[in-house]
Amino acid sequence: MSFSELGLDPLILKSVLSAGYENATPVQTLAIPAALTGRDLLVSSHTGSGKTAAFLLPSIQRMLAEPTVKSMGPRVLVLTPTRELALQVEKAAMTYGKDMRRFRTACLVGGAPYGLQLKRLSQPVDIVVATPGRLIDHLERGKIDFSRLEVLVLDEADRMLDMGFVDDIKAIAARCPAERQTLLFSATLDGVVGNLARELTRDAQRIEIEAVPHLESKIEQRLLFADNMDHKNRLLDALLRGVDMTQAIVFASTKRSTEEISDLLAESGFASDALHGDMQQGQRNRALQRLREGRTKVLVATDVAARGIDVAGISHVINFDLPRQAEDYVHRIGRTGRAGRTGIAVSFAGMREGGLVKNIERYTGNRIEVHTLPGLEPTQKPSSGRPPAGRPSSSGRPRSNAAPRSYGDRPPRGDSRDNRDRGYRADARPAGDRPARSDAPRGNRFENAARAPGPSDVPRMTGDRPPRNEAYRGAAAAPAPRAEVNGNSVEYWEKREREAKAKAAAPRSYGDRGNSARPGQPRSAAPENRGGGNRVGVRGRFKD
Repeated sequence: MSFSELGLDPLILKSVLSAGYENATPVQTLAIPAALTGRDLLVSSHTGSGKTAAFLLPSIQRMLAEPTVKSMGPRVLVLTPTRELALQVEKAAMTYGKDMRRFRTACLVGGAPYGLQLKRLSQPVDIVVATPGRLIDHLERGKIDFSRLEVLVLDEADRMLDMGFVDDIKAIAARCPAERQTLLFSATLDGVVGNLARELTRDAQRIEIEAVPHLESKIEQRLLFADNMDHKNRLLDALLRGVDMTQAIVFASTKRSTEEISDLLAESGFASDALHGDMQQGQRNRALQRLREGRTKVLVATDVAARGIDVAGISHVINFDLPRQAEDYVHRIGRTGRAGRTGIAVSFAGMREGGLVKNIERYTGNRIEVHTLPGLEPTQKPSSGRPPAGRPSSSGRPRSNAAPRSYGDRPPRGDSRDNRDRGYRADARPAGDRPARSDAPRGNRFENAARAPGPSDVPRMTGDRPPRNEAYRGAAAAPAPRAEVNGNSVEYWEKREREAKAKAAAPRSYGDRGNSARPGQPRSAAPENRGGGNRVGVRGRFKD
């Protein structure tokens, strides 16, 4: 279906046709007429299906009517998970609305200076494209007004929830007017995304386009198994030196790995750049600009680059680390084969990552063919999706194929380091391994092991033990009553001071602590006691 049949205004239709678009995609055919009616939408569609135009074109058409509320706040708010996607959406909005009068946009993303963003918000703005974190900052500062907001768009809602923005999204939606249109676009509408959709929308129309995406044959998928990290590095070097490689994006799992791989490639002579979430927005923009200009041949990135990058010259996408989510795999390899071109997607898999490969194949509906490079064949055999024998389990204990060990093979409880004082269980060991426990009262076994046997070890009859005297610390005699002492009285502290002075003046023996000299050493050369020479007594310091 052509765009002229979707009910768009001639002014917007002119901008769309001048951009080179004639026929609408399936998601645009269904979503644009439904959005023009003002209903809330829940749209499920895979990457590259034209979702951006599906929510921008009907939203821009709203700008042709005069707003009912007079303010400088936006009339359309688009939330995206990444900065690159936000910049791409703003660029598309300016393309579709270039023929409109006084049409202004603003992009609010992290890593960019606040000054330019505040300048844009100080003037009337029609469309704001933002990431949730930076938008929350402007809301808390009171720099943005949602009083005339008409449309709230959540683009890649599933990705925003995966990145932990659910609380920010709810906080932003609570600031928006209740009488608004909400358009939610996501690759899936189940689970957490479905719960969020029910909270933010009212009587929403559901549109699903290819819930399970089938990748086009223009992207050739390959799978290479690697023995270890060194094997991965050698495979990557061989692929990047191939004659069919023009530009490549290498996806790594962590920001640190991104920097390390980029540095390693630069040392090997490749024109490489890194791209991850900790970089400032200016650095990320420059890295993407160098990639678009062809000055960068290899871009090493995290999943922050899996969405929102459209560079026609990318011939290869290499998954150095497999994604944990099968959907991220589709977004990653979608960076190649753009605009009808062909591309190659190569994934490195460890010998124990067969389960991740099966999840990806089940999600995409396509089987990934296993390839090898001459001279770099793996020496190990990859395992299946089920963890093989001997692989560490989730508890961290290695599994083995050995016969099950009986309970008696374990060391007794009493011999373990953490249970020394708990004794042992005589019935837990085979008979004869340890003498039977006697009925005699059990005492401190460490003390009994240290002392030599003597007459005291002979069992006594009742009454043979000598009576305890009063000096025995465990005697049952009641302690003598102590006189009450007022520790806060002046007389008490004067008495203590006199006793301390008398003790300090008395001659000390060699074993006394304090400033006494060592044998053969004068008193002046004796090391001072900790706390100074005036420290005497128990409770404090007293000066002479």
